[in-house]
Amino acid sequence: MPGLLAAAVLVLAAGCSSGRSPSGHHSTTPGATASSPAPARPAETAPPAKGTVRVVRTVAEGLDSPWGLAPLPEGGLLVSSRDRGTIVRVDEKTGRKTELGAVSGVAAQGEGGLLGIALSPRYASDHLIYAYFTSASDNRLVRMLYDPKRPAGDQLGAPDTIFKGIPKGVIHNGGRIAFGPDGMLYAGTGESGERGLAQDRKSLGGKILRLTPDGAPAPGNPFPDSPVYSYGHRNVQGLAWDGKQRLFAGEFGQDTWDELNAITPGGNYGWPDAEGKSGDGRFRDPIAQWHTDRASPSGIAYAAGSIWLAGLRGERLWRVPLKGTAASAAPQAFLTGTYGRLRTVVAAGGDRLWLVTSDTDGRGTPKKGDDRILELRVT
Repeated sequence: MPGLLAAAVLVLAAGCSSGRSPSGHHSTTPGATASSPAPARPAETAPPAKGTVRVVRTVAEGLDSPWGLAPLPEGGLLVSSRDRGTIVRVDEKTGRKTELGAVSGVAAQGEGGLLGIALSPRYASDHLIYAYFTSASDNRLVRMLYDPKRPAGDQLGAPDTIFKGIPKGVIHNGGRIAFGPDGMLYAGTGESGERGLAQDRKSLGGKILRLTPDGAPAPGNPFPDSPVYSYGHRNVQGLAWDGKQRLFAGEFGQDTWDELNAITPGGNYGWPDAEGKSGDGRFRDPIAQWHTDRASPSGIAYAAGSIWLAGLRGERLWRVPLKGTAASAAPQAFLTGTYGRLRTVVAAGGDRLWLVTSDTDGRGTPKKGDDRILELRVT
């Protein structure tokens, strides 16, 4: 596969230093003092350069424009429908689907609609679901009470808007959200087709945002009183943390390079002045890059020492083995063309992944049973 490996050019990241925490502050080991240095961390070992992945089973079929996926601690998978604006619960054992309800205010158009979803860090006590969606005027973040005791179709409370004003467009709406290990809410946004917004730190477009669960700029953000955590992004739809709480993001390129980036607080990732590896000291270079017809990355996940990246146009699942914040070997592709466009990949614990296809999003070629959730096993 020399052509494939040549396309999957790797670059070293000017990534997170090992002494920084997700908040951007230098971290210390509890109990360490100036006269008592923190104990050395054990050396990181890179996973094997090659691995395998296989589809264990099809969990569910017949999903309409699925986008976000959130596993419930009590069992079940919540899935958002971009175009219908609904959330369904899938029984991961039987595949049975139960509609929770529609999210009011969603205006689906182009790449916009009901996008990412995430569970509250205090879900066990508050039963709140967070969502990122496109409204008639902007992209926004809301939270809703989920009450499974109510009748199907009426299990979602009214959305409470916690953050709004993210630029919307027919394209580049971002939309992935996730709570980090620090309990803060992270959101990947797009520049809505207006390139200049990505470099404007006062704009919310083309950014990774870091917020409190109530929607305020999170303490320790790199820019005072700002929700902006990193900037210079074209369209971020993938967020994942490794085992040492380091953040990675997948990003759509324009014509040449899609990217996997190691995210540092306050980092500038170059768009629109750079696409892929630039070598320009002003910008953070990606740790891996692909030609856009081989990836077009949406969701990413961390499992078994690697980042897993779901490709839409590329119609394949990429594995990027990590050592620290760098790729330790060339990316490896799986399932190429087998299931069509791939939208979301989520760690399912241990050596398992949930993978969501995206052939009913208007750009794919739906087959019988699309769209689906697959359970994968990786080694």
